[in-house]
Amino acid sequence: MNKKRNDKSDVDDVRPQPVFFTPDRILAWTGIGLAAAAAFFPWYVFFNEEKFGIRVAGGDRTRDLPHTGPREVFSVSPMAMTNRNKEDTPPPAELPDMLTTATVSAGGREKQNNLAAGVEDQPFPGQTSFRLLHVSNGRALIEDGSGMYMVRVGSTLPDNAMLTRIEQRNGEWLIETSSGKTYRPEK
Repeated sequence: MNKKRNDKSDVDDVRPQPVFFTPDRILAWTGIGLAAAAAFFPWYVFFNEEKFGIRVAGGDRTRDLPHTGPREVFSVSPMAMTNRNKEDTPPPAELPDMLTTATVSAGGREKQNNLAAGVEDQPFPGQTSFRLLHVSNGRALIEDGSGMYMVRVGSTLPDNAMLTRIEQRNGEWLIETSSGKTYRPEK
C-alpha cells in the first residue's frame, strides 16, 4: 500500500535570523576595543620612547650673553635720575643700628619692674559675676554669662580669682575665692 507520507523536511522552516549588528552588540564591542586600546597603548609608548619623548631644542649650552652693543635708553624714571650737584644733597642721616642686642638701661629696668608690679594689682576690666549651682565630690559647678564650668580648689574662676575653699556651713555649700568673696547657691 502506498501511503502518503507527511514529510516536514520538504517544507522549509522560515524563521527570521537575528540581526548580527544590534545596538547592544555594537556598544559591547566598542567597549572591548577601547579597553584593549587603553591596556596596550602605555606599552606601545614604553617600547617606542623615541616617538613620544620630550625633544630638547638644540642650541648653544653656554650662559654667555650675546655680544651686542649697549642699547639706547628711551625713557628714564625720575626716581632713577641721580643728582649731579653734590652741594644740593643733604648729608645722610645716621642710620639706626640694625643689630638687636636686647640690653636695657637700669632706668628702663626700674620702669619695667614698676609696670609689672602694677599689672598684678590691676583688676579685670568689667566685673564678671558667676553663681554657684551645685557641689559634689570636691568639685563645684558654676555658671556665668559664657557657660557652665566644673571647678575644684586651685582652679581659676571667671573673675580671674583662684578657688581656695569648698565647704559646707549650716547644711549649705559655699565656695571662697582668693579675692575674699564667698559664693552661695542661689535659691
